[in-house]
Amino acid sequence: MSCLDRLSVVLGRGFFLGVLGFVCAVSWAQPTGDYQQQRQRLVEEISQDVINTRTYIGKSSLDDRVMRVMGLVGRHRFVPADLQSQAYKNRPLPIGYGQTISQPYIVALMTDLLDPEPGDVALEIGTGSGYQAAVLSRLVSQVYSIEIIPQLAESASARLKRLGFSNIEVKNADGYYGWEEHAPFDAIIVTAASSHIPPPLVSQLKPGGVMIIPVGPAFQVQQLSLLRKTAAGEIHSQQVLPVRFVPFTGEH
Repeated sequence: MSCLDRLSVVLGRGFFLGVLGFVCAVSWAQPTGDYQQQRQRLVEEISQDVINTRTYIGKSSLDDRVMRVMGLVGRHRFVPADLQSQAYKNRPLPIGYGQTISQPYIVALMTDLLDPEPGDVALEIGTGSGYQAAVLSRLVSQVYSIEIIPQLAESASARLKRLGFSNIEVKNADGYYGWEEHAPFDAIIVTAASSHIPPPLVSQLKPGGVMIIPVGPAFQVQQLSLLRKTAAGEIHSQQVLPVRFVPFTGEH
């Protein structure tokens, strides 16, 4: 999302993969031109990437619900107009202000790892153009998304409203501190690397909730980490995949 830049995953064997109402009046999912076919091909590419990384992620396929949404949400609506012809390439694209819209594979994987349920309330750190929030919103009840760059927060909020994503709220703030007003959250997704897991996000995660966050040093290989909070409030952490995200911005 907005804090994500040139995400990469090392797959081994010398192979390197660069990753850096539902129906509404504004048709967020309607095909435009040949975009529907392009989305289908993209879904097939994501499926192959999952197979290629199965030794890391521990599965050879993602949840059918996630893959269905990846095939419905129009990524071309979340990229600059001059890049719409590249919207369904399985790679990140620039969205301005030094930020990118991340590779669809990583969007699908991180969404799947959250194991979203229809009644969930989710927090996203790093709105960017709004694509990840849009995908997640089709699988949960409500998404609260924080973007530290004012221009991106404003444009993403306007775009999501225009496209009819009525269950997403965006605010301009430092995501390190989360969004206490709407906590606790069933799921938290973070799209920037932190040297540590931000305590405010841990405290705002509901018992039984899940957080996905890249953890590690800035501009080096980090670990995409999956955290689960038990009913007793204990945190269990699992390293899923080596990645490279840009660092958290703001005071921390």
